[in-house]
Amino acid sequence: MSIENLIPLQGEEDSAHMMGRVHSTDSFGTVDGPGTRYVVFLQGCMYRCKYCHNRDTWDLDEGQIWTVEDLVQEIIPFHPFMEVSDGGVTVTGGEPLLQQHFVYRLFKSLHHLGFHTCLDTNGYVRKYDELLDALLRYTDLVMLDIKQINNEKHKDLVGVSNEYALKFAQYLAEENIRTWIRYVVVPGYSDDLEDAKEMASFVARLGNVEKVELLPYHELGVNKWEVMGEVYPLEGVKPPPKETIQAIANEFLKAGISVTGPA
Repeated sequence: MSIENLIPLQGEEDSAHMMGRVHSTDSFGTVDGPGTRYVVFLQGCMYRCKYCHNRDTWDLDEGQIWTVEDLVQEIIPFHPFMEVSDGGVTVTGGEPLLQQHFVYRLFKSLHHLGFHTCLDTNGYVRKYDELLDALLRYTDLVMLDIKQINNEKHKDLVGVSNEYALKFAQYLAEENIRTWIRYVVVPGYSDDLEDAKEMASFVARLGNVEKVELLPYHELGVNKWEVMGEVYPLEGVKPPPKETIQAIANEFLKAGISVTGPA
């Protein structure tokens, strides 16, 4: 496989050399979409999630500079493993939609080579235009994180309004794009059953969501905060009990939404 013979879109003669800021990669991801996946963590995020386990991805000016061509050539050898498991490539972050040009050109190249593409995003979109439409045209699956349906609680948890995520969710529905919703259950912040019920009602109205993934809060990111010399905002908060996860799952199930979560 090679991207050398791909026919560029008009005005994209040098698209293979488009550069992006990459934090890191994982060649055998198993929790970032269907099957075995090559996961690209892009640098930069506007959210300030109190439980972020990728704290070192926030800075917009950090990360390694990669070209689309170099990244695709890095990914190509793993194609056989992805084919066997119906996997593919997931771009996450940080927040990948802060680098839309790079993701668009990457996904376009990967599509021509037969890779399944997945966008893992918090929906932070400030502009809806042809570039976003083009990016989504080469996106097979969107995994959208909705942190909280209650806007004030959302701002408290991540420092940003939920208006961006909810608008993006509605846009995906209008375009009938295959979507999974990811919902992190954080004790004291996103484990209220009334909030879960409202979230379930919102998701049920969209019509394009295949399932909701319930992700219990964990403490695996604490060390990164400490390494950066920062105080972890949720110190002392423990993962939610299984009973809480099940109760929240029941709210989605009652709304007719498929739910997956921890085993």
